[in-house]
This record gives sequence, structure tokens and C-alpha cells, in this order.
Amino acid sequence: MLITTKGIVFSALKYAEADLIVKCFTERAGLKTYLLRGVLKSKKGKLKASLFQPLTQLELVASHKDKGTLEYIKEAKIHSPYQSLHTNVIKSTVVMFLAEVLRNSVREEEANIALYDFLEESLDWFDSHEKTVNFHLLFLVKLTRYLGFYPDDYQKDVPVFNLVEGTFQEVETNPDCINDENVSLLQRLLGTDFDELSALKLNQAGRSGFLLMLLRYYEIHLQGFHKPKSLTVLNEIYS
Repeated sequence: MLITTKGIVFSALKYAEADLIVKCFTERAGLKTYLLRGVLKSKKGKLKASLFQPLTQLELVASHKDKGTLEYIKEAKIHSPYQSLHTNVIKSTVVMFLAEVLRNSVREEEANIALYDFLEESLDWFDSHEKTVNFHLLFLVKLTRYLGFYPDDYQKDVPVFNLVEGTFQEVETNPDCINDENVSLLQRLLGTDFDELSALKLNQAGRSGFLLMLLRYYEIHLQGFHKPKSLTVLNEIYS
């Protein structure tokens, strides 16, 4: 079936001599994997390898057989051209990190319009703003809402956060309970918009520690999730 849809690139891996295997989260069909034959050598074809950089927003015309096999892209063009995400060194490092997180956490092979809209709007905001040093932290907090384990903020004024239950509580009840400055930062970020990030002041140690807590939270709630390999590069770029 031929389908026209928007899609966000999660990854593009070289296959054989000139092919790419591309994972895209599409607006109309969820996560799809495409085989792009000869795209790394083709100079005249409609598909260019440069279109498939991490988190690029595309308009796709694709053939979906929906049989669990590799699909085929007939046409692709940029939907929302970025001004800074792939040219600013810091932002491109964050993009690489977030793309790896998304690749490890989003597995829906069906449409999820709410998640797609969140990704699209968040990336557009990140691209168009300058004070974005803590963007990835709030992005990961907000993403949990669409993955099904957003923290329960009913009682968020107590000192302990239970990573297993996703709840705030008075005392620690298991080894995966947090009772430090990361709890107050999480409480502050819940309900915060990206436009309010400039008021958040964190040093590198605070930023790194909170990120490790978030990644542990993801590991607990997503089977098979592991710390991104790009985490080391991200920490270096912010050091």
C-alpha cells in the first residue's frame, strides 16, 4: 500500500556497499524500517543520504506491506528545515543522544499522533531557541508521558521519589528510591514548559546526575533499554 505521511528519522545505518537501513517514526503508521537501495552511490536518484540525518522531519511517500519486513520509500523531502540542529555542535550532539534514546524506547508499530506531535513541536522549539542547555532533561521527562510512565505528581511535595512505582513518597521503600537534590529538580520540571527552561540554573554535575537518574528510570520501565552510547560524548560537550 502506498502511503503519504510525515516521518522523523531515528537512525540510518549503512548496509552492504551502498544501501541504508532507516528507522522512522511516522505520523500515520508508527515506527517503520526502510531499505534504501543504492542511496549512498546514487547521484541522480530522488533519495539523498543527506535527508536521513538524525531527527530530520520528512514528508514521505512510502510503500508499506505491513508484514514485519523492510519497507520502501519512493519519495522523501524535508518537511521542517532546521536552522541549527545539524550545524550547531552542541545541538547536534544532543540530537544524536536523543535519537538514540528514541530508537531504544519507541517501539509502536501503529500511529500515535500525540507522540508524533510532541516530537515535532519539541524539535522545532529546540531548533529555534538559543538557551537550550537543559532541553534534553525536560524532553526526557515529558517523553515519559507518551511512553506510559510519567511520574505521578499527585503528592509531589514529599522528599522521596520511587523510581519503580513512579511516585513521590515520605520514606524510602526499595533500593531504587531517590532522596537527594534530583527529587526537587524533578518536582520542578513536572509541569514546566520549554519556554521556562532559561530560568533553570544547573551546573554540569547537577545536570549529569539528574540525567543518570532519568536514564535509570527509563531502564526500570522499558524492557531492553540501556544507557545510550552517545552519553559520554554528551557529557564531554557540556563539561
